[in-house]
Amino acid sequence: MKKRRRFWTVVEKLEALIDKGVYPAGSRLPAERELVEIYHVSRPTIREAIIALEVRDRVEVKTGSGVYVTDSAGSAPSLESISAFELTQARALVEGEAAALAAVKIRDTELAALKQALDDMASSEDLDKADEADQQFHEIISSATRNNAIVLSIYNLWKVRLNEPQVVAAYQDVCSKGIAQRIKEHTAIYDAIAKRDASAARTAMHNHFDRLINALFEASEAKALEEIKRKTDESRGLYSISHLNK
Repeated sequence: MKKRRRFWTVVEKLEALIDKGVYPAGSRLPAERELVEIYHVSRPTIREAIIALEVRDRVEVKTGSGVYVTDSAGSAPSLESISAFELTQARALVEGEAAALAAVKIRDTELAALKQALDDMASSEDLDKADEADQQFHEIISSATRNNAIVLSIYNLWKVRLNEPQVVAAYQDVCSKGIAQRIKEHTAIYDAIAKRDASAARTAMHNHFDRLINALFEASEAKALEEIKRKTDESRGLYSISHLNK
């Protein structure tokens, strides 16, 4: 698998500075040549970073004037407000189309890397390493679309998946179970992409996330029942008169 592209590092550093107020809304970012010197990268890398920031609505490029920070703070929902159900539904929609597109655009080297990620997922007895291989599998498909907007969308979805505590907790409840089924689903995705069958790749990806959504609901219901039982036991202990008969 290819290493993570360098422009993402520049994107994250510039976003951090924007969030801290170093570059407030309405201010102009340093010129391209200055950013090249600051981050020690090439001009194409800086241009890719600016495109990514523009897609995220963090900056506005004004031809002949420069790159300006947008005031998007009040328009976007907070990451904390995204539930595991919302995230999984969004992933199904975006990654389903990504799989379909990748099926007709994937290169042989990427297909080989996809197979390796699948093998690593299936052979690993360490859940964390299996999860890493799972992420690589999805990232390879994302990259194979040749569409930077899709790559960025899936990157952001994975960022929520890996960093928001409520989502991480929900996924941990279901990803540690049904491992054999997860491998079966990813194998179906790989097989469809290997056959260059866009429709089958989309369906296989949707089937994977449909099972995951249902597993999340089952885990949520189980927790709710546990909470009901706990409260019932507390009430039973509070109001029971059985101790009076001893």
